[in-house]
Amino acid sequence: MLISHVFEDRVLHVTLLRDLDVTGRAAAILHIEALLAAHASRHVRIQLPTSDPSPASLSVLARARRLCEGLGTPLTVVGPVRIAPRPRPAAA
Repeated sequence: MLISHVFEDRVLHVTLLRDLDVTGRAAAILHIEALLAAHASRHVRIQLPTSDPSPASLSVLARARRLCEGLGTPLTVVGPVRIAPRPRPAAA
């Protein structure tokens, strides 16, 4: 699986699960294109898996941007989510 998605409050949240290579690029954009066609999104949010995405991942992002522009749907791109470690209780 290359992407995951959640559709919530008319916002389509798409997550690239890993940095893409050339072979995954076409499959990922076809999946995103199908999601955009299936949902009447008021906003699209794409989360990248790394702060330094591959050219193929950037290509998917560029294609998604063009699709969203054609639909008049705003697009937001976010970087990877870092989960902060839980604070440890103080030693007694």
